[in-house]
Amino acid sequence: MALEHLSYGSDATGLICGYLFCANQAGKAISSEEAAHWLQQRQLADDGSFIWLHFNLSNVSTEKWLHEHAEAPEEFFETLHEGSRSTRIEHADRHLIAVVNDVVHDFSYEASDIATLWICLNQGMMISTRRTSLKAVDRLRHAVNHGERFHSPTDLLIHLLRDQADVLIGIVRTVIRKVDEIEDHLLAERLNHKRANLGGIRRVLVRLQRLLAPEPAALFRLLQKPPAWVAESDIQELRQSTEEFAMVLSDMASLQERIKLLQEEIAASVNQQNNRSLFVLTIVTVLALPINIIAGLLGMNVGGIPLAQHEFGFWIVVAIVISFTLIAGWLAFRSRRED
Repeated sequence: MALEHLSYGSDATGLICGYLFCANQAGKAISSEEAAHWLQQRQLADDGSFIWLHFNLSNVSTEKWLHEHAEAPEEFFETLHEGSRSTRIEHADRHLIAVVNDVVHDFSYEASDIATLWICLNQGMMISTRRTSLKAVDRLRHAVNHGERFHSPTDLLIHLLRDQADVLIGIVRTVIRKVDEIEDHLLAERLNHKRANLGGIRRVLVRLQRLLAPEPAALFRLLQKPPAWVAESDIQELRQSTEEFAMVLSDMASLQERIKLLQEEIAASVNQQNNRSLFVLTIVTVLALPINIIAGLLGMNVGGIPLAQHEFGFWIVVAIVISFTLIAGWLAFRSRRED
């Protein structure tokens, strides 16, 4: 792939890349001027051509250009600034509005490494905007640059969703390897700080499931009542993508349950170790109790201390201390065995 295809900069209008797709042909790169001219002159009824424009929202000129040339619905611009970023696809005024979350490059399971892509598409165009580079978009650009053919803007969206599902599958596989390693350490009784690691992995999975998984209700409504311009083949492909997401989400839910069980097992092991330490401390305290009591009594500076003048008084006291200590130890261990 050429170096210009790896550039994440944008032109003066905020356009990162643009492609024109004609019937049964690969995408052709176009500039923002050519895209504006095509949007003014397009005829949606006959030729079947469409464009894909990918913008950088960090460029202040992006929204201005979209307002002037894209004819996107107001719901799309409202979506760009709303707080909710859950993945979803909605139907609005002869357009489809999609919010797609993906991971940025070198994803290391940090919450801040999740980026959002906002998409608006109709029969003749797909507009995508982002603030941070995403893997799914780069995969789609790579496919277009290598001559892969797309027959509709919906086909581009389906490709994005499948790439997102592939990213989720890769993350799940990586997490499974980490959990397997922690489980091996648990079985070998070499826990170290693995309990904290499990907690962090579980939190990341919950966040990924909330942000990357499409909203089932929105997809269900779209599949039940799709726009008239969406081809039946695209609807079937979208339904298959939804099923793939459902399988990945099921794997993530199972993995979260497995992590929960491991956390409980580790917590039980830690509690058992704490109980053993507490038992040892209790035994030491019990065994030291008789000698401490007797030493305290005999060490008082008062008259009448027994055996003070006896020839074998010391050894008698030692025998008494040993006897009481043995009795206390026997009672403590007997109670432990009964438990």
